[in-house]
Amino acid sequence: MEVILSTEGLCRDFKIGDGSIVSALKNINIEIEKGRLTILRGRSGSGKTTLINILGALDKPTKGKVMFGGSDITRLSEKKRDEIRRYKMSFVFQSVALMSGMTAYENVEFGLRLAKYPYDQRDKRVREVMKNVGLDKRMFHRPGEMSGGEQQRVAIARAIAHNPDIVFADEPTAELDTATALHVVKLFKELVANHQMTIIMTTHDPSMIDIADRVYTLEDGEIIE
Repeated sequence: MEVILSTEGLCRDFKIGDGSIVSALKNINIEIEKGRLTILRGRSGSGKTTLINILGALDKPTKGKVMFGGSDITRLSEKKRDEIRRYKMSFVFQSVALMSGMTAYENVEFGLRLAKYPYDQRDKRVREVMKNVGLDKRMFHRPGEMSGGEQQRVAIARAIAHNPDIVFADEPTAELDTATALHVVKLFKELVANHQMTIIMTTHDPSMIDIADRVYTLEDGEIIE
């Protein structure tokens, strides 16, 4: 399998109030394969959110490399990192962060506008991804008229609409009940299987593990499994 993203000796330290140093990540070496669902698993405080933020160019490590697209993105300028985030990556968070005054269709279309997706192709693409996430009959409803699971599926549609190389999902099911959470993760699996998407997801929920293609378990900032 082709490796789309990898790390080498990744470490992240934070200075706390008394001046001491806390190591949030210690010597992380992982490989993310293209077209697969990878889960970063760990309890709260294990370092998984810190790791996904660095992989997604939202933060920089204290030392180590993150290789993506043939470059160590930790050494790129902030402008270049912003371009990578905007056009080649996308993010789904625990909080769906949808525009409450917009319909589901408008939320997804707005994301395409930010990504400078061709104007004459936006309508077709929005309808396509809304169908992919099973909301083609709900696309003109506003978030307040939708369930939590439906809102998260709109957020996923928005994230995948501009065809990013990789999707990062940080605890996307944390605020959902178990049945709805499993439905969302199965949707990720379908997107990987049917549309060759590359998805990295963090979770502390062991019930999600069997659905992943690969799982990295973190504990105290280290990969233990």
